[in-house]
This record gives sequence, structure tokens and C-alpha cells, in this order.
Amino acid sequence: MTTEVTLPSTSASPTARQVWTRTRGIALALVLLLAAAVAIAVVRSDARHGELDPRSADPYGSRAVAELLADRGVGTRVVTTLDEATAAAGPDTTLLIAVPDLLTRPQQSRLHSATTASGGRTVLVSAGSASVERLAPGVTADPATSFDSTLSPDCALPAARRAGTADTGGIRYTTTHLDADECYPSERLATLLRIPAPSGDGDTVLLGAPDILLNDRLDEHGNASLALQLLGSRPHLVWYLPSLADASATSGQGERDFFDLLPSGWLWGTLQLFVAAALAALWRARRLGPLVPEKLPVAIRASETVEGRARLYRKADARDRAATALRSTTRTRLAPLVGVPVSQAHAPETLLPALSAHLRGDGQPLHTLLFGPPPSDDAALVRLADHLDALEREVRRP
Repeated sequence: MTTEVTLPSTSASPTARQVWTRTRGIALALVLLLAAAVAIAVVRSDARHGELDPRSADPYGSRAVAELLADRGVGTRVVTTLDEATAAAGPDTTLLIAVPDLLTRPQQSRLHSATTASGGRTVLVSAGSASVERLAPGVTADPATSFDSTLSPDCALPAARRAGTADTGGIRYTTTHLDADECYPSERLATLLRIPAPSGDGDTVLLGAPDILLNDRLDEHGNASLALQLLGSRPHLVWYLPSLADASATSGQGERDFFDLLPSGWLWGTLQLFVAAALAALWRARRLGPLVPEKLPVAIRASETVEGRARLYRKADARDRAATALRSTTRTRLAPLVGVPVSQAHAPETLLPALSAHLRGDGQPLHTLLFGPPPSDDAALVRLADHLDALEREVRRP
């Protein structure tokens, strides 16, 4: 058989323009998300610079209260390591711990041991459940914060009564100490707690919120009065800002696993993600039950269907299945033309002799063409389709 047909070559791969058209929406969304993340990071980094730092004049800094204390003869010294904080504890010193929850458990235990018998005052600002149990035994931090930020003293503590209303609303505390001063209650739980030392000298003050120490809130209500009385009872104020660079943060910790590095609440966060994923899957699978066939709203040309299936075959690299489909369809169409029943169209011992007699040619090339192995590459598959098409035209020729 010498008849061959040359077909125009077609490409099933999408062009660069088509790829850009399909992906430009996703790319634009990613760019917007990245820009929003950068903008939020910049805004938040600027807004919270120097928070609770007595050297900072930013809105969230505490330089104003340090200046007012200096006018009253109280010196403020900033320390960033645990060794400096424990060494400074004494009867004439007020030790303020800005963020107690940043301290590790060994640091908290060591700090409590140093301040218990010091005879001075220890002020814990926004101490949560991660630190209050070790820094102030007998005190429990309520997981729900107060709803109102400005509260009335409602206690017998002289400093609170003189200051009046103040912005202490934040973490709320309960205690087993009978001689504790429970001030500024929110729903019957104190947001300012003063616990006298067992020896009678010194005390521990828990402040539920840092608002009375911030520059932009100091001139509101009785914030300045309360802050000056709590921090100015001793001639020296040591302001402890825990630092992640402190060597004591890693000493005595031992080997920590991966879960120790995760923040608290990670388990609930993971559970929420699983619930959200399940709801999304349920939403996407809302059409339950068997598929219902529908008539196409428009007529699709056979050439488009053939091209679509060819793209699928090419994407899956399924040359064997494509060749099998081409040969099977060709045998089905050739069998009636040479007097072979369609049921015997795929039997080489029946179809090939009838084709050879009709074409008066050798049956061996026909066997390779109609029942041979799958092509090795795309070019061979195209040649196979051309030869099958030429064979069918040859058989149909009068």
C-alpha cells in the first residue's frame, strides 16, 4: 500500500496568551494579598514601636510616667535581663515586670524567689495564666477579660480611692488571699489586685491592663494618679522589659520538642481549620446523588469534540489508547465494506484476508497497520492516523 495522506499539523498545547488569560485573576489576587500583608506589617510595626518602654515617646510608650516620677525624685532604670532584675530587687525598689507572660517557667520561678523576701514592691502588668500562678501563687487569671476599660475603684486601697476611676479594665483576677485588696472590679472580679507579703514588708500588685502607663492614656481619668502612686512608693523604680535575647531564657529548659515552640491555642486553631475545610468540602459537594444528563444548550461540532479528546490523550501521554481507538474505529468501518460482519471486525484471521482480497495486496502491512503495537511517539501516532485514513479511502474507492 503506497497511498499516504499528509494532514496539517496542529498543536494541542495552550499558547502563552491563553495561559496568561487563565491565570491573570489568580496572579492579581496574590499580588493584592502580598501588598496588603506588607502594608499591615508596616503599619503595625510603626504603631507598636517601644510599647511599655519608659524611654519611648510613642503613643504606646511610657516615657511620660517616667518623667513625672523623676519630678518626684523617683529614678527609673530599665533592665532587659533576669540577672539585672533579680539583683535590683530590694526594700527601697519597685520592680515592674512589663510582659510577665514572655518569661519562661524557670525564669518566673527564679524571679518569684528573688522578690518574695525582698521587702519591695513587685508590679505585674497584664500577667496572664501563663505566668500568674508562679509569680503570684494563690492568684488565678480569668480567661475572659473585662468588657469595660474604665472602672471605679470600689475598694479600701488608699491609692485607688485617691485616683478614682481609671483605665484598668483587662485581665481579671481571683485570689485565695484573705488580706488582698481587690480593686476596680469588673463583673465582681478585680482588675487590680494588691497582695501583701507574708513577712509584712513589701507587696505584689497585679495590674490587668497597661493603659494607665501609656503616654496617650496617662492624662485620662485618674490614670496618672494611680500610676504615680503604684510606682512611686519607693525611691527606685526598676523597669524590667523581658528580652528574647536573654541567656536565662534558654538555661535549664532542656531539649524542647516541636510542640513546645507552638503558641498556646494552636490545637483550637487547627480544629477550626479542619471545621472550615469540612464546611468548604460540603459546600462544594452540595449536589448529591446520581448525575442527571442534560441536553447541551448549543450544538458542538464533531471536530471540536475530536480535538478535545485528542488534547486529553496528549495531556495523559496515552498514545496506546489513542492508537487503539483509531484502529478499532477503522476496523469497524472497513468490515462492512469488504463483506465481513461487524462482530468479526476485530478478528485478524477474518478481516485481513477479506481486505487483502479486496485490495489485491500483501496482508502483512495490513496486520501491522490494523493490529500492530502502539506508536512510540507523537509523530508515529500522526503517521498511523494518516495511513488508516488512506487505507479507508482506498477501500471505498470504486
